[in-house]
Amino acid sequence: MDEHIFDKIHEVDMKQTMEDYYIDYAMSVIASRALPDVRDGLKPVQRRILFSMIELNNGPDKPHRKCARIVGDTMGKYHPHGDSSIYEALVKLAQDFNTRYPLVDGHGNFGSVDGDGAAAMRYTEARLSRISMEMTADINKNTVDFIPNFDETEKEPVVLPSRYPNLLVNGTSGIAVGMATNIPPHNLREVVDAVVRLIDNKVEEDRETSIDEVLQIVKGPDFPTGGVIIGKMGIEEAYRTGRGKIKVRAVTNIEPMENGKHRIIVTELPYMVNKAKLIQKIAELVRDKKIDGITALRDESDRSGMRICIELRRDVNANIILNQLYKHTQLQDTFGVIMLALVDNQPKVLNLYDMLKYYLLHQEEVVTRRTQYDLNKAEERAHILEGLMIALDNIDRVIQIIRGSQNVQIAKEGLMSEFGLSEAQAQAIVDMRLRALTGLEREKLEAELKELLAKIAEYKAILSDKKKLLTVIKTEISAIADKYADERRTQIGFDEYDLSMEDLIPDEDVIIARTNLGYIKRMTPDNFKSQHRGGKGIKGMQTLEDDFIEDLFMTTSHHSLTFFTNQGRAYKLKAYEIPESGRTSRGTAIINLLQLQPEEQITAVIPVDTKHINDSDYMFMATKKGIVKKTQLKEYANIRKTGLQAINLRDDDELIEVKLTDNTKDILLVTKLGQCIRFHESDVRKTGRSSMGVIGMNLLDEDEVVGMQLDTQGDSLLIVSEKGLGKITDMNEFTVQHRGGKGIKCYKISEKTGNVVGVKAVDDTREVMLITTEGVIIQIECKDISKLGRITSGVKLINLDENVTVATIAKVSKKPENEKGEEIETENDEENTESE
Repeated sequence: MDEHIFDKIHEVDMKQTMEDYYIDYAMSVIASRALPDVRDGLKPVQRRILFSMIELNNGPDKPHRKCARIVGDTMGKYHPHGDSSIYEALVKLAQDFNTRYPLVDGHGNFGSVDGDGAAAMRYTEARLSRISMEMTADINKNTVDFIPNFDETEKEPVVLPSRYPNLLVNGTSGIAVGMATNIPPHNLREVVDAVVRLIDNKVEEDRETSIDEVLQIVKGPDFPTGGVIIGKMGIEEAYRTGRGKIKVRAVTNIEPMENGKHRIIVTELPYMVNKAKLIQKIAELVRDKKIDGITALRDESDRSGMRICIELRRDVNANIILNQLYKHTQLQDTFGVIMLALVDNQPKVLNLYDMLKYYLLHQEEVVTRRTQYDLNKAEERAHILEGLMIALDNIDRVIQIIRGSQNVQIAKEGLMSEFGLSEAQAQAIVDMRLRALTGLEREKLEAELKELLAKIAEYKAILSDKKKLLTVIKTEISAIADKYADERRTQIGFDEYDLSMEDLIPDEDVIIARTNLGYIKRMTPDNFKSQHRGGKGIKGMQTLEDDFIEDLFMTTSHHSLTFFTNQGRAYKLKAYEIPESGRTSRGTAIINLLQLQPEEQITAVIPVDTKHINDSDYMFMATKKGIVKKTQLKEYANIRKTGLQAINLRDDDELIEVKLTDNTKDILLVTKLGQCIRFHESDVRKTGRSSMGVIGMNLLDEDEVVGMQLDTQGDSLLIVSEKGLGKITDMNEFTVQHRGGKGIKCYKISEKTGNVVGVKAVDDTREVMLITTEGVIIQIECKDISKLGRITSGVKLINLDENVTVATIAKVSKKPENEKGEEIETENDEENTESE
């Protein structure tokens, strides 16, 4: 054996060698495959696809090209990996349910939200989308560095100019070695507004922006599939630390069906949830009897949008089924945010402000380099024009030198020595055409030179002043937002366990409206204005046939609303949890907000400030049959989601009104046949939550109580009849009796008036709303209503069409003004009775 062979054998430490090789592999995956660059938000394969399409001249104004051609070019020139990985990345860039603002405009089968894959690349076609042109804008103006490709036959960009913050706008996900990234997509308008805020603070106040300022602008992720984010705690944690968990729910609606059944309709799913697998999972849960009560399950999605229909049995609670679906299926999903990106080729976990800051630094470099490029080009052209102007001023001598020269080089040298021109200027002169000698051409050259000198001055000003540079970025990025921004798709919902949510919601006055058929909405008080009595009113709510507004009151967004039902149960909801709607919209079905039992309906709503409850605070209830009950308010402070028993009712009785009292008030009950009784609430003993109460008023068989008021709510009693007549009677005309009596006459009933429909304690500063059975509202100042005695019918308050009656009345009050004429607070008779 050759002895020299042993000289070529080297002993190596296998452990060390494997570590070295694995580290090289890991760094390659981290830096060159799986993670996005913080500047343009793209992974290398995505960047190479977009650049390859630019090189192919495959823009949005050109016809679609076969994806096989795009993939082939990308693989052959820039990305030496498998064609399947390139095509997969291309498909994702084109899917509108995957990418918030698609960078590729796909033509053909590019997959679906059901998990169907795209057709083979030989069948599909693609071109760049309009917004992706902003990713590559000015790439040929030396805005970014280029490096050799894998075989050094081409040049590829290290990063794209990315004229909008693509990393946040489209998000990304990727698994590297030992680390992963998962950045959610965002709304373009919000992210651009945040960048503008960074610029404004630097330009106008010369200071850095705090993360709190940014959090006020960027509300949260905006997923392409919509959905509802539950709570803000996860969002804030992710934005402040770079890591967090965001709960996302499907958009669902509970709809009533025939025969008293209900169905759950799903119209939007959480991001990245496979619709077909979700339906399959629900079917498995029903089959395995983990969820009981679903009778039918259909996918009714079509071109107009997604629609999954889940029909329920009549005897089940729709909200309970929905909560079970949230728990066991991806109708509620968690998006784990890891905001990891490459900064100077190093992986870093970034918070929201860091991402915006690094993007802005990138834009400063891009615009600086572009401006420098434009300046160099402008100066070169201006230099040539100055030479041409010299030639035109001395054209006879120029012609003489050129004609007298043996060749072009001698002519150039003669011009350079004669007029002190540079070689570039001399070359331009010898290349000059005879048409440049006309007067019109000379004027054009002068105008072009003047324009160029102005541009040069502008470019130099931008390069010398950072604030001007930032202003240019602001103008350009705002124009992109104006062009491509759209409405937010993902809503931010409320999480009852997220205590930070309430702090973020302003405590302001709101109007709550509830209809007889169970729709509810929240409105701002400025939706309504006062009118004179006798008017026609304005449309207050779009109601269904046979529906009308039952409750209308003013409260604040932070107060709890306690809902009482015909079955004597109580439920609780924060006012801000009721969706806000316009004045004429119908609102949301209450069954979507509360876990009502089958056949259960809301009969009374009362707003409560749960933060300040004393032992002397009572809940005073009155039923249609004249039963009254007084219970301490603290017994209703903690109401669970499924509700609790508030009062025991007879089968033919209903709870009609609830008031907050302090055991010092006089109670007034008014019936539909015009009887009224007044007694002190101390006549009614305190009873527990589940008791029935005592007799408050002795009624005739066909009579029933229509309203309960407290003496402290006003100095007079407004009584309104169903035909639109009403009057105000002084409170002192109603003497105090003991409870259980028949009361005294308070309204003269006739065919012209109809029965009494409502009663309110008022004074001259108050206003009332009359609501008709057609949903028309008129708001009247009480001082405009005649003050009459007990046994009278009153005056016309509203003009009614035939077969239309007054359904109910509600009391509102104007906000008092301070010395500056600014509105400072609202008093609501339902909740502030203690202070009146």
